[in-house]
Amino acid sequence: MDMSLCLAVLAAAFLHAGWNSVVKVGLDRFSAVLLLALVQAAIAVPTLAFVPAPAPASWAWIAVSALLHMGYKIFLVNAYDHADLSQAYPIARGSAPLLVFLYSLLCLGVSFTATETTAVLAISGGVLVMAIRSENGRGERRRMRGAALLFSLGTAAFTASYTLVDGTGARVAGGASSFMPWMVIGDAIGMTVYAAWSRGGAWVASVLPAWKVGLCAGAMSLGSYWIAVWAFTAAPIALVAALRETSILFATVIAAIVLREPVTRWRWISAACIAAGVVLIGL
Repeated sequence: MDMSLCLAVLAAAFLHAGWNSVVKVGLDRFSAVLLLALVQAAIAVPTLAFVPAPAPASWAWIAVSALLHMGYKIFLVNAYDHADLSQAYPIARGSAPLLVFLYSLLCLGVSFTATETTAVLAISGGVLVMAIRSENGRGERRRMRGAALLFSLGTAAFTASYTLVDGTGARVAGGASSFMPWMVIGDAIGMTVYAAWSRGGAWVASVLPAWKVGLCAGAMSLGSYWIAVWAFTAAPIALVAALRETSILFATVIAAIVLREPVTRWRWISAACIAAGVVLIGL
């Protein structure tokens, strides 16, 4: 992958890790993801005056993408309801690049070098190690079963699906800047309808207290994924998808240095695997 493109995706991954650190706002998980969707849409609306309109053929891609992003959020919240974040998130994120890679290889006919294949496996494997070696407060390893595993893998499937749809849709639309604003607006509308259906009018009061922190996290989240979608149009989607998961590498560093949280040996091992994958992609 071109070095400038690689650095841009790494910057996006850093922003992704950053908003995950900032978004600890005391909200329940559904309210947190709803707030992010609303903030992203609020930022996206003014950009419509400055970006090219999407090509007519891309509207179906935009609609499908918005639905997939909704499904991702809903499944992720349910995964967190049945398992700890330290287990659910790595499975959801680590499995997705593998799914994108296999689909690209088997269904789209994309060819990858041995180095690129090793890089994807190293990054995804490093992320999955965190879930496999996840421990509770007594140092005991935990296993995921039943609904927890189902929702985590379902989240991965949604992530892989919207990654492929967004990569194709942005190209059909004429670029990431034509695709992204409308997609996040559609996602926010869908999430608002779902919130009203599932929670009634209570959803408004649930997100208002944290709007300031949500504004910061939402801006970082939108910037992170906007860069990623732009990268999808300029490089193999599977490689960009894998490189995005280096956000967990940055999250480990932030947890250890900034938040002063304990980081286990296995988490450092997984971080080393991810770092090795990054080096291989950059070769």
